[in-house]
Amino acid sequence: MTELPLATTALYAGLNALIMLAIAVQIPGLRRKTGVGLGLGEAAALRWRVRAHGNNCEYVPYALVLIGLLELAAQPAWLLHGLGAALTLGRVLHPIGLSISPGVSVARVLGMVFTWAVIAVGAVACLRLAVFA
Repeated sequence: MTELPLATTALYAGLNALIMLAIAVQIPGLRRKTGVGLGLGEAAALRWRVRAHGNNCEYVPYALVLIGLLELAAQPAWLLHGLGAALTLGRVLHPIGLSISPGVSVARVLGMVFTWAVIAVGAVACLRLAVFA
């Protein structure tokens, strides 16, 4: 078997794609149930799922690109897996938090904190490599 380039990034891309699908597959059924074919309508359950899906689609690609660039730059496995695990945990917590409350919930806040931390740490690490390489 040949080794997969960017295997660590592939691991977290795959996990986060499954999380995205788990959120996304709930939406069509709710659209049928609520009669909302387009947009958000008034159903809270549909609104939070659409928002959780959108939020996931907005943040995960940036984080994965940063992790991939760091992996290409041969950064330590602990950094790559730390970022990937934090991203994945954050992406699991965020929709759980939204399902608990459309407002503030601990899970939702932690989900965003983990996600933003991954992007911030990844961005600084990439900038450090680009400037001081």
